[in-house]
Amino acid sequence: MNPDRPRLLVTRPAAQADEWVAGLRAERLDAVALPLIAISASSNDAALAQAWQDLALNRMLVFVSPNAVQQFFAHRPEGRAWPARTLAATVGPGSSRVLREAGVPPGLVMEPAVDAPSFDSEALWQVLAPLDWLGARVLLVRGDGGREWLGERLRERGAVVEAVQSYSRVLPSLSAQQRQQLAEAVAAPHRNIWLLSSSEAVANLAALAPPGTDWSQARAVATHERIAERATAQGFGRVVLARPQLLAVAAAARSLS
Repeated sequence: MNPDRPRLLVTRPAAQADEWVAGLRAERLDAVALPLIAISASSNDAALAQAWQDLALNRMLVFVSPNAVQQFFAHRPEGRAWPARTLAATVGPGSSRVLREAGVPPGLVMEPAVDAPSFDSEALWQVLAPLDWLGARVLLVRGDGGREWLGERLRERGAVVEAVQSYSRVLPSLSAQQRQQLAEAVAAPHRNIWLLSSSEAVANLAALAPPGTDWSQARAVATHERIAERATAQGFGRVVLARPQLLAVAAAARSLS
């Protein structure tokens, strides 16, 4: 890699970060993983087992992230097939791909249009809104907490919406190498660009960095407006938006270089 080219710090949870790093390096970017969110399995095995038992009773399950999919399917009973009449919805292509890899028929996967201006609950609702939700059971598969916006829209249309926690997001414990990467990024902001894919990652970065860190020279690519607003509020000097797709992120990073 060109030593004069800024390093792109990928802050997604470890499994997704490694995948993004490989893709960005294929685009000839100096990308490294510095996960700012750690994923912990849910302790409520009984609730997840019951969710699998009642799966066919649901009109739809909504998965908030690839981690939600992976942790939910980790509790899948052996030999259990996905019900033929149950939809599986996600807000982005990464989660949709993981659903298909897990065996959900592609025709049952609901996701925002490929040309949607953003991948979020609002974009997914554009796809779901034309359907009849009166009396339909919907299960939200998520981490600990999260936005209630989509559930509220579904309830307004008469759906019975419940939620199950399949994982927890926690502050990561950085390795010695990762602590060194963080220290170098703070000390030399002009040599690094942050790829921020979660508002929680921005908050965790503030918690992990030395108190009083000056972010005014820091640059970031944010994959949603809310994340960009959080980074700006933290004091990042320059933040650009990019759709959470490899080529869009690569182009945004180059624009900051």
